Amino acid sequence: MNVNIRYVNIDVSETLNTFTEEKLEKLFNRYEFLIGATVRFKQDEKSHTKGKICDIELSLPGPRIFATSNEAQYEVAVRETISDLEKQLKKRKEVYKTH
Repeated sequence: MNVNIRYVNIDVSETLNTFTEEKLEKLFNRYEFLIGATVRFKQDEKSHTKGKICDIELSLPGPRIFATSNEAQYEVAVRETISDLEKQLKKRKEVYKTH
C-alpha cells in the first residue's frame, strides 16, 4: 500500500494522517488490485460553513479513480471521499469479473 498525503497551505496533522491511512487500508484490503493513493487536504477560505476539502486519487490498472468532498471537518471529508471511491471501485470490480 503506497499512500502519499499532501497538505496544501495548511499544517500537517499526524492524527489526520493515521486516520486517513486506517480508512484507506480497509479499502486496499477489500480491493487487491489497488496500487496506491494520493491524498490532498486543503482549505477553502471563502466557505464559512464547510471548506475542509479532501481529494483522493487511486492508482489501479486502467484509468485512475478520483473523488473529492468538501465538509466542515477533515475526518468527515475523508469518510465521504472514501465512500464515493468505494462506489466507483464496485463498478470497476464488476468489469474485472467479466474478463
